[in-house]
Amino acid sequence: MPGHRLLELWDHLGLDAVHVATQMAGDIAGVARIAPDRLAAVVLCVPARLDPTPFASVAARTTLIAAELGMTAAVTATALTRLPGASRHVLAGYDAPGWADVVADRTGEIVAVLSSLPALPPVDLPAGPGSHAGITYSVQGKGPPLVLLPFFLAPSQWEPAIPALAERFTVIVLGGRYLGGVAALEDRASGTSYRAVVRSLWDAMEIAPNDTVLDVGCGSGALDRLLAPRLTGGRIVATDLNRFLLREAAILADGQGITFQEANAEQLPFADNTFDAAFSVTVLEECDADQALRELYRVVKPGGRVGVIVRAIDLPQWWNLSLPPDLKRKVETPPQSVGECGVADASLYPRMRQAGFRDLSCFPSLVTFDNPDGPIWRYREDHILSQLSDDETVVWREATRTARDNGLLFMANPVHCAVGTKSPEPDQM
Repeated sequence: MPGHRLLELWDHLGLDAVHVATQMAGDIAGVARIAPDRLAAVVLCVPARLDPTPFASVAARTTLIAAELGMTAAVTATALTRLPGASRHVLAGYDAPGWADVVADRTGEIVAVLSSLPALPPVDLPAGPGSHAGITYSVQGKGPPLVLLPFFLAPSQWEPAIPALAERFTVIVLGGRYLGGVAALEDRASGTSYRAVVRSLWDAMEIAPNDTVLDVGCGSGALDRLLAPRLTGGRIVATDLNRFLLREAAILADGQGITFQEANAEQLPFADNTFDAAFSVTVLEECDADQALRELYRVVKPGGRVGVIVRAIDLPQWWNLSLPPDLKRKVETPPQSVGECGVADASLYPRMRQAGFRDLSCFPSLVTFDNPDGPIWRYREDHILSQLSDDETVVWREATRTARDNGLLFMANPVHCAVGTKSPEPDQM
């Protein structure tokens, strides 16, 4: 659990109480639950999923930064009613999906919120990087300790705000495989069912050992490390728009021969007909999906295969819990998070056809998660808990406790999957 690792790190650095800011409330929930006195202040920055319960003991020291629009607006408004004494700062006119680059977009406002935190004794830590308890850290500035945990997918993370914050605080920026989006992506990729769906995609793509394969939106690189043993004579080029995730992915893939490169799915920096195969997993929800499909078509060779997986917000998700009918209906709807031009429904299939792909293989699937102590479960359950009343939360907790005691606690998340072939050159037909 990240809470214990964080406390180990703070003990290692000689820190008592600290200010903490994070997007992923689950990363700090353990500390709030077992050692609330170590949290001088908590800032939850545009959380898209939030279980308020662990923060009850630090409610008066908690600030919620919310976009005016979108999921985080509703999530934080609900949390505020369950956290007496907490405060809320709204970013006027702003929408913040899970991948929003919020600190880059609203640097001044976020710096102002953090700069207004209560007084705390300064600490003196040597500047520079380090690691402890599996968590990496980097220290800048002098003053009260401000610990910044990773966002889920924000490309710039906290970087735009750090120079200004370091003038006031000892800023301690955290990273590594146990926190933020990296932890969630690594945990997701460790699931047996998830691996089975992705391997089915690769099997349908008929990836050969000598192929050169492109991954568009590699995240932490977990899938590329899973694919690498198949390519005994080929290679993987793994791309992402997120520099933070690319840095973490390169560290995790050390020695596996995967090439990591910054790239935008809508404008891939590769020549036509470069790759034998290409795939993209849960990325086309966040970009111009039609343009990204055209780019995937362009960069694979004639006859090459492209595989795509997207979340399915048009299909119910399923929790193996005994719930009252009204509550069951409430939790069956998956998070309705998709960009304006993204795709997260069955329109993926005609979009693939419209992009030029032929011989389509289309297979909606269910991905099962069954580790309630893992970050991907926590992230998904926090979405549910962010919507429930106090009474509903009690029912939910009892149902999950019963299922866990019986060894039958799991949930199934729907996805749409498709594989298509780029048409051969005319003289090959």
